[in-house]
Amino acid sequence: MQGGLTLDDLAVGRRFESGTHALDADQIVAFASQFDPQRFHLDDAAARDTLFGGLAASGWHTAAITMRLLVGGGAPFAGGLIGAGGEIAWPRPTRPGDVLQVFSEVMAVTPSRSKPHRGSVTLRSETRNQRGEVVQTLVTRLIVPRRTAGA
Repeated sequence: MQGGLTLDDLAVGRRFESGTHALDADQIVAFASQFDPQRFHLDDAAARDTLFGGLAASGWHTAAITMRLLVGGGAPFAGGLIGAGGEIAWPRPTRPGDVLQVFSEVMAVTPSRSKPHRGSVTLRSETRNQRGEVVQTLVTRLIVPRRTAGA
């Protein structure tokens, strides 16, 4: 098994912090142009007359950055980050100039009854900007291998 934490290494309350990602207007517009072409993601002047009052990143862009930060060390699980469901929310917009970082906590660790070589971990992650404001919450159930079957 490749490096990283197994189910046997994890306990409720364990916390993780990712590195950071600085976001600028060019990144926001490039992502939106391809994946979420709405005016409040594409043009600052047009976005001023919307609910956002200015250019805002797509929530899916924030989610993609969150994933990159988790994969880059913010959730160092053996076998990678294999999702089995979750819930996501964006309580405030991500803006040009934001520097994002992910803070995560293990909420549950459940060995599989039918597959002794793995289990699931419920991870709650907050993506915060440089002011500590939460721009995304993600609660996800991940499939994580065990060090040894039935350990």
